[in-house]
Amino acid sequence: MISQEQLSELYRQACEVDVQAFKPGNVSVYADGHDMTVADFRLSAKVSAEPLCNPDYSLGEKIYYAVKATREAVGCNTNLGIILLCAPLVQAISHKHPGLTLRQAVSKVISDTTIGDADWVFKAITLASPGGLGESEQQDVNAQASVTLAEAMKIASERDRIALQYTTDYQDIFNFLLLRYNIGLDRWGDRNWAAVAIYADMLSQFPDSHIERKYGDQYSEMVASKMARLSGELLKTDNPEQIKPLLFCLDQELKLYSINPGTTADMIVATVFTAFLEDLNQ
Repeated sequence: MISQEQLSELYRQACEVDVQAFKPGNVSVYADGHDMTVADFRLSAKVSAEPLCNPDYSLGEKIYYAVKATREAVGCNTNLGIILLCAPLVQAISHKHPGLTLRQAVSKVISDTTIGDADWVFKAITLASPGGLGESEQQDVNAQASVTLAEAMKIASERDRIALQYTTDYQDIFNFLLLRYNIGLDRWGDRNWAAVAIYADMLSQFPDSHIERKYGDQYSEMVASKMARLSGELLKTDNPEQIKPLLFCLDQELKLYSINPGTTADMIVATVFTAFLEDLNQ
């Protein structure tokens, strides 16, 4: 049985990959942005790990108390999406029966969610106050939940890619990102560059729902085009350090327009965390 300390450490390591990887438009050790710093993200990972991995908390409580700890520490929304994606993974690996894959265990965790879980998550989202959230006619997070968390995520899934994972048993992670992450890891032997590669791959093919909540689709084609170019350059090189000038250029261009592919970055953290858990589970 994996311990709380082990889980917390793997979660923090996945969050550290997030800041070490040079993902254009995001905060990293190469460049701050969007009024947030690397120190904010590192502190967020540290304080959210304990509640997120607390075995005595329900899924909803894990999410709420991890968000609350983050809010109290840094005063802004650095990791709501990360927490929403990682909490079911934590719950799944902690309660996984022999013979079940991690993905099957995640599916069971989500199908077993309650109205209480939804209530906790609504409170967490309200507390985090993510950019471009707005209001919803169905299951508005500012009101009390009347459906399970799985049902609430299904309602939100058309406009939010993190919610979509809850309705597809983490399809983007298990069917797309994890496979490509492992290819990058095998090729370069470096988690950070593997993370950059799947970030570029994801954005070249799927619009970022954080960007589209704020701006609609006005930047979607531009971001996809730039990230397809980055994917192509990564595909050609055996030494990704050589493309850092391109990364600096892309990072500056996106931040000039306040474009932050935050949802995609959250998906990358969850993918790296999933890879760690699968390695542990072998």
